[in-house]
Amino acid sequence: MPDTTQGTSLVAFTAVVTLTLLLCVMTGPDRDDLGEFYTGYGRLTPLRNGLAIAGDYISAATVLGTTGIIALLGHDGVVLALSTALSLLLLMFLLAEPLRNAGRFTMGDVLARRLPGRLVRVTASAATLAALLPLMLVQLAGAGDLLAFILGFTGPGLKTGCVIALGALMISYATIGGMKGTALIQILKVVILLGSGVAVAALILRRYDWDPGALLAAARTGSGLGPAFLESGLQFEDSPAPRLDMISSELTVVLGGACLPHITMRMYTARTAPEIRRSLSWAVACVALFVLVITVIGFGATAMLGRAAIAGHDPQGNTAYLLGSRAVLGADTSTAETLLFTTVTTAIFLTLLASVAGMILACANSLAHDVFAACRRGLSPRHELALARGCALTVGAGAVCLAVLVRDRSLQPLVTLSFCLGASALAPALGYALFWRRFTRAGLLSTLIGGTVGCIVLMTGTNLVSGSPAAAFPEHDFAWFPFTTTGVVSIPLGFLLGWLGTVLSRRPAQRAARARYEAVEPHLLAGPRPQEASPGLWPGTSP
Repeated sequence: MPDTTQGTSLVAFTAVVTLTLLLCVMTGPDRDDLGEFYTGYGRLTPLRNGLAIAGDYISAATVLGTTGIIALLGHDGVVLALSTALSLLLLMFLLAEPLRNAGRFTMGDVLARRLPGRLVRVTASAATLAALLPLMLVQLAGAGDLLAFILGFTGPGLKTGCVIALGALMISYATIGGMKGTALIQILKVVILLGSGVAVAALILRRYDWDPGALLAAARTGSGLGPAFLESGLQFEDSPAPRLDMISSELTVVLGGACLPHITMRMYTARTAPEIRRSLSWAVACVALFVLVITVIGFGATAMLGRAAIAGHDPQGNTAYLLGSRAVLGADTSTAETLLFTTVTTAIFLTLLASVAGMILACANSLAHDVFAACRRGLSPRHELALARGCALTVGAGAVCLAVLVRDRSLQPLVTLSFCLGASALAPALGYALFWRRFTRAGLLSTLIGGTVGCIVLMTGTNLVSGSPAAAFPEHDFAWFPFTTTGVVSIPLGFLLGWLGTVLSRRPAQRAARARYEAVEPHLLAGPRPQEASPGLWPGTSP
């Protein structure tokens, strides 16, 4: 990359950091304003809230990882990208309105309103941390390497410094801006990312005379894999049951993506159910457009550079988005083309910052509200807000330290683990709690704890952890689970444990759970009556 481009990128990054920090300071909540910190008081319009939801969905793992899979594996990468969009549709049509009607600040609120108790809140908080921490590590660790790649840094010390600096920025966004501040950063990120991505995709299509067939043919040639590049099964060709492994992987993405806590917390920011529907309509449109963009850029990178060159830069293909963008501009770029590439790198930079900031905020909110505030009755709003900010600092600092330690390992197991936990523990818990009348506290704890433990145990036996050159521990081989993801076993296990915990509960507990659900069912499905305007307050409950 030319030095002038690196200098321009550095100036752009500095400007973006200054602007986003200023936005967080200007929109930050008052010292005792919990509602504004947790939900922004629902002041975002459906368009802005939809852009923020899309921003949470379009994480750095999606931009970099999914584009890389498309560039390296062709058809299977496109299916993965489409699964992400399908996940958002599942959230829109099935979970969004009940979550908005049931929730107040966190996922723990949703579950505790139906099945109150401190243990429920603490377990929900633990499940939130377990699901989001691996994803934070992936994006923090990748952030340092990517920023070093963009700026031309090569030393390991400089890369570690990039991780620490970016982590400090992400913590600042979460602690200063709260929900509204992180939402504004997500909006800015989506606008820049989609704008620059559409421009790059258009340049790639123009190179092939606006003929998608010509682009696909060139990508097939560049892949060196022949027709298999555009056919299903390449990603799981070494699996003993490729078709089942693929179904397991896609089901994990669809269910897990819809139920991850940093996504569901956006449902509580809408003032009414119609607003959350309109917000998600905008989010679906943005994510669908982005799926088209990364498909074109991924195939374009393979067509222009070849699969071997992309894998040579990064075996996981995480630099394919940047490589494809730079390749279509050529070596001798005009001022406008240099500006476009700088916009692309700035968009990815913002993506890294915004994604982790939202996850830090979700974890901090859950710890402060579901653990400390629930266990200490009478905690003032000012003290709870201070706790939330302290939790954001603690969670962020811990994630940065862990990211530095795992930076040199393959991080794909961590991405997979997050989505598996979302699909195997959180999805059954939310599904049962929102739609099953008899669901009891024992069933909820069984599915949260059992689903989480089952995922972690099964993940240690996959070839993502050991037994393959691309594993996190390639020098060892203790793989015993035959599939790439745990979903084929852990998702049925999570639902089964929730059912078993419920049916094995005592009859009085089942009757009490049913009566409580029937009392709140109209509120859950239709939303609060005008006199129940405060979000999250169900009949007969208290915060």
